[in-house]
Amino acid sequence: MHAKDSLFNYIEADHHYEIRNDDCLPVLKKIENNQFDLILTSPPYNVGKSYETTTSIEQYLESQEIIISELIRVLSEKGNLCWQVGNYVHKGEVFPLDIYYYSIFKKYGLQLRNRIIWYFGHGLHARKRFSGRYETILWFTKSDNYIFNLDNVRIPSKYPGKRYFKGPKKGQISGNLLGKNSSDIWEILEQDWDKALWDIPNVKSNHPEKTQHPCQFPIELVERCVLALTNEGSWVLDPFAGVGSTVLGALKNNRNAIGIEKEEVYCRIAEQRIQKLKEGILKIRPVTKKIYQPTGKEKVSQLPLEWM
Repeated sequence: MHAKDSLFNYIEADHHYEIRNDDCLPVLKKIENNQFDLILTSPPYNVGKSYETTTSIEQYLESQEIIISELIRVLSEKGNLCWQVGNYVHKGEVFPLDIYYYSIFKKYGLQLRNRIIWYFGHGLHARKRFSGRYETILWFTKSDNYIFNLDNVRIPSKYPGKRYFKGPKKGQISGNLLGKNSSDIWEILEQDWDKALWDIPNVKSNHPEKTQHPCQFPIELVERCVLALTNEGSWVLDPFAGVGSTVLGALKNNRNAIGIEKEEVYCRIAEQRIQKLKEGILKIRPVTKKIYQPTGKEKVSQLPLEWM
């Protein structure tokens, strides 16, 4: 049984999708091998959010490994897996989840291609350590023959007119007409995909994509992974789909997607967002939008009188 034949009911003529309200493990067990070109997700961090039950770090990782083994099974041989995590904090001690997860993925034979840093400027302020302002995306592949569309995410070259100064190509342009390869630490500046950091605002307060989900993926982050790591028509899976950002990023770029989410309220929100995407009214932060910088004229960006 192919994933798109009978397990799910699809309603789109051009781009197929499904939001499945269920625990991911029983759903995954019904899917045949090698079905998805990209698995992109952010698993629960074991930090006590409303949708998770906090347990020991050991028990947490054991339960996640069971799911990971199924995800690797349904990943295509040319497929990519992006696992986005932050830190688990217990009694003030930080446990960097990407380090713990790395050994699990290596145990199942996956190969790490990049450890991508996603930087954001806002978050909770720590009092007994420095405030956390980044999370990581572990990009794994199942084989050496994996989908990677570099041209889709190239960035402008710093010196596009640079030429070879010696050898058989002397005098010829040395760079690529489409731009250069970006690094694994990205920053969005004006209309560039990146220059240094994946400086993508996290979905908080007045972000246009904000819903009631407390840890929401920005669609912009999804789109970068989708464009680089899948082809048009590829199937994308998010086993912890939340309010559907991965599905939205896939559909927006002519891919097919399946999202599995155990919280019914988030599934309803995901469906509503997909409907708005179809109607062209979904609020999405544009890739080309500058990250806001205060001018100093706003009252909240000035020193209060009490401190002067």
